[in-house]
Amino acid sequence: GADTARLFVMFASPPEQTLEWNDAAVEGAHRFLKRVWNFGARNADAIKTGGTDFAALNGDGKALRREVHNVLKQVSYDYERMQYNTVVSGAMKLLNALEAFKAEGQSAAIRDGFSVLLRVLYPATPHIAHQLWQDLGFAAELGDLLDAPWPTVDESALVQDEIELMLQVNGKLRGAVKVPAGADKAAIEAAALATEEFAKFSEGKAPKKVVIVPGRLVNIVV
Repeated sequence: GADTARLFVMFASPPEQTLEWNDAAVEGAHRFLKRVWNFGARNADAIKTGGTDFAALNGDGKALRREVHNVLKQVSYDYERMQYNTVVSGAMKLLNALEAFKAEGQSAAIRDGFSVLLRVLYPATPHIAHQLWQDLGFAAELGDLLDAPWPTVDESALVQDEIELMLQVNGKLRGAVKVPAGADKAAIEAAALATEEFAKFSEGKAPKKVVIVPGRLVNIVV
């Protein structure tokens, strides 16, 4: 209905460009809104009881909140610039992250993510966002969606306890290695040399050199 048309118009092109009607894109907007509705229905219990105990989240829950708040940071900036097509793109990223999240006992992360998604979508699709906001109990906590505060980026959620670096052996990508976010060069090198991938692809040869590109990759030369 109206929400589908509004979403299509906002996503199809920036405000300053001419819009061309596209039936396939309209159908895509409708499918996206059905996914939003179905996600809320499937996860209603988790969302209603999720709470806000983010300190109890495990690595997966923290990763979901980090993704949600990274997207929120960009979406808030895009709204200020009136770049509505990228706002809708951000909403799609939020839903993709929520749908991909399968960890048990992490309801606080799901509730937080879906509340952000509904508020991001509200200016574009007010009818479905308002109904889900009411049905899932957000109105009782934060008030009517029309008056609810815009979600704020939780900077603490953006902090990574662990990072993943690409692992190369002789310049060829062979896997990845996870290390603490504050790991120094020696710790990263030790973690890389301890991986199964290095043991497999080094063929028993000792490393001649380990090249570390901070935040990106480790290359072991044998």
